[in-house]
Amino acid sequence: MPSPLVPDKIEDELEMTMVCHRPEGLEQLEAQTNFTKRELQVLYRGFKNECPSGVVNEETFKQIYAQFFPHGDASTYAHYLFNAFDTTQAGSVKFEDFVTALSILLRGTVHEKLRWTFNLYDINKDGYINKEEMMDIVKAIYDMMGKYTYPVLKEDTPRQHVDVFFQKMDKNKDGIVTLDEFLESCQEDDNIMRSLQLFQNVM
Repeated sequence: MPSPLVPDKIEDELEMTMVCHRPEGLEQLEAQTNFTKRELQVLYRGFKNECPSGVVNEETFKQIYAQFFPHGDASTYAHYLFNAFDTTQAGSVKFEDFVTALSILLRGTVHEKLRWTFNLYDINKDGYINKEEMMDIVKAIYDMMGKYTYPVLKEDTPRQHVDVFFQKMDKNKDGIVTLDEFLESCQEDDNIMRSLQLFQNVM
């Protein structure tokens, strides 16, 4: 005998909110990423441990980053990073999103890593990087590292850093950096590549 309609509906809704996101088959993820099935299983266990529902929202993402960088303020950088992981702009990151990005950053080609980094810097997703966007990301990285990591930094260091890089990257001097300009500059200039590797270390 079914229970009255209202309790049933409430139970259904509760069940819906409790539904855990299950990732696509590991075989499919193995084909799409540079990880073995065994590595994916280990990564999934760790992911589920931190995020039992199978998805990460931005708040959780920020909390995880705050633990890694206790001497700085990681919240702004975590916000930008979250948006880069959340490729569908769904407001949450599934295991598939996480592992796809990780695969590029850890085992992708130079070209794939640079393309992913371009996407991170392109905050408003218009296909270009302007100086303000670059400034926002670089400042967020400095804030996250905290004053203990960089005791000798002056206030205007991030701005100087960005001025030099932007000038090198903006080949045709139109005030924006395209993906092609970004790829070309990064592969031509060891200093830029080294800085991007520093950035990848904070992933």
